[in-house]
Amino acid sequence: MKIIKLVWSYLRIGIANELQYRVNFFIQLLQSFIALATGLIVLWLVFSQTTELGGWSQPELLAVMGIYMLVGGVIQSAIQPNMQRLMNEIQDGTLDFALTKPVDGQILISIREFRFWQLTDVLVGLVVIVIAIVQLKEQVGILQALAFIAALILGGIMIYCFWLILTTTAFWIIRIWELVNLFQGLYAAGRWPVTIYPQWLRIGLTFLVPVAFAITVPAQALTNRLTPLTLVEALGLAVLLMGLARVIWRMGVRSYSGASA
Repeated sequence: MKIIKLVWSYLRIGIANELQYRVNFFIQLLQSFIALATGLIVLWLVFSQTTELGGWSQPELLAVMGIYMLVGGVIQSAIQPNMQRLMNEIQDGTLDFALTKPVDGQILISIREFRFWQLTDVLVGLVVIVIAIVQLKEQVGILQALAFIAALILGGIMIYCFWLILTTTAFWIIRIWELVNLFQGLYAAGRWPVTIYPQWLRIGLTFLVPVAFAITVPAQALTNRLTPLTLVEALGLAVLLMGLARVIWRMGVRSYSGASA
């Protein structure tokens, strides 16, 4: 309950801060529509030449696009702002203010920032997903919906853990922004199902950077492609990344020398 109250407190503060600049909502909404329009144009160009891409039909790829936008909105609103703040505090030596609080440091550094207007990507992504489901002309049953939600949650956990691992390297590496830019470039590959890529890239986007589990696997749940084994693998990888992120975080904190050192 204490953690839930803490999360709610920071969430309210983040929303209140964002509401001071309401014009940002329209700017972000415009950016979301531009990104959507660009994706739709590319999708139209592809299917003007073929009827399927790697075994995926146009409505199925539209579902992938919606999930890509939804997950991207979650990253931009809740994960990336906190990781960027953590990175800056490590480099400036001001992380002490978080570490000395009477709460687990990893939890605190993960919930302090929230970009409310970035949720427009989440809303647009949900709308695109609904449109894709209607175009598929297939009823999404309860099991499919549960599998989709489970895959989406597990994918979000993996992305968070990967971001934390990447950001925690700032304890030892100064030029960490290059790695962040690398992730953003690799995440852009998630707008397409990883199954259409060569084997070596597919493996990298699945196990090195968990883009496949965050985007393609939830899309597979909506399109009757997801197997129970894949969902179990997603759960196992999520647990593994959570443990690895926790270990690396603790190692980084032990090697940290801040303003109070």
